[in-house]
Amino acid sequence: MAVAAPRAVKRGFLRTLGPGLVTGAADDDPSGIGTHSQVGAQFGYGLAWTFVLSFPLMVVIQQVAAEIGRVTGAGIARNLRRHYPRPVLWTMVTLLLIANIINLGADLSAMGAALVLLTGGNAVLYTLLFGILCVVLEVTLSYPRYAAILKWTTLSLFTYVAVVAVAGVPWGRALASLVVPEVQWNAAYATAFVAILGTTISPYLFFWQAGQEIEEQHRHHAKPLCIAPREAGPELARVRMDTLVGMAFSSIVSLAIVFATAATLNANGVTDIATSAQAAEALRPIAGRFAFAMFALGIIGTGLLAVPVLAGSAAYAVTEMTGKSGSLDAKPLQARLFYTTIAVTTLAGAALTSVAIDPVRALYWAAVVNGVLAAPLMAMMMLIVRNKRAMGQLTLPLGATVLGWVATLVMAAATAIFFAFTL
Repeated sequence: MAVAAPRAVKRGFLRTLGPGLVTGAADDDPSGIGTHSQVGAQFGYGLAWTFVLSFPLMVVIQQVAAEIGRVTGAGIARNLRRHYPRPVLWTMVTLLLIANIINLGADLSAMGAALVLLTGGNAVLYTLLFGILCVVLEVTLSYPRYAAILKWTTLSLFTYVAVVAVAGVPWGRALASLVVPEVQWNAAYATAFVAILGTTISPYLFFWQAGQEIEEQHRHHAKPLCIAPREAGPELARVRMDTLVGMAFSSIVSLAIVFATAATLNANGVTDIATSAQAAEALRPIAGRFAFAMFALGIIGTGLLAVPVLAGSAAYAVTEMTGKSGSLDAKPLQARLFYTTIAVTTLAGAALTSVAIDPVRALYWAAVVNGVLAAPLMAMMMLIVRNKRAMGQLTLPLGATVLGWVATLVMAAATAIFFAFTL
């Protein structure tokens, strides 16, 4: 019995992890990997402190997204449709679609390039095949099975823990960089700062986590918490723990990538990563073939997790904007617009590979675009989560509200800094 009790607690804890864990893992998509690799190569440990800054901000804003979905039983776009002017809704969803298609194209391109590194072949063909594979899985699998696959796919991120373990990181310096900022007042540093925030606090993650909370609510035949407030205590505690664990996982993996590339590429004078092939190949002679292979495999694994999240978040937003129903658990003929949006955005992203843009640069600028778009979306979410017409008596507490607005202002300030240095 003494052994069974801890095992039961462990199983119970693992069952609480779902939307938040998957969202956190999807945050480290190929866009994030490319951005963090560039940051580590160019600035060494100089921007590691930004992950300490962003962690509480990403936790609170993803918690806001999750609570909107679980409390109201409706996603972010549907709440905008219900309570705010339609032009605001249309603008937010349009911006999301633009950012997601760019991000999908960058992620799929990186996956194709990574497979070429490992096996040889045609990167464009691989990119298209990855896109088709993700669409087929989302359309054909039931939500419970697909959610389970996404949850297990998060294990692919441990490849970067393996890379940092063999990278020879000077841990004293690396850990000190988390609390001692090394600020540079130039355009490159400002762009990198915005890109980091853009990969950690991304618009598509807001829509995805809210949508996933609704999927979980339907799967358990539960009511929105605004209708069943007696269930709010344990449910909101679950949401907060799930989000905290997911965002902590995301931040640790992000730091592992920065530390690994700082200890290998930057330490050996490789400071300009121009292509994904260069980023991986540069690791081979410095950190060995194992690190090279893990780096490339990690891009593919995280891409298989992130691409469905990107396309799914767009589908949630579009169906909610139009007032139609859509769910990963619905049959394709019952949710035509939902699945059409998934297919169109994914394949449109794959089609971007025909444009002669370097994959890593595309990844980097996709992160910057997300950083620019995040602040207005975050402001609207903060209005929703404090709106009693939407949330009933379960509006966000004052402390979390203050931190949520701080996160919004930080994103707005980062965007202003970026434009000040680049325009």
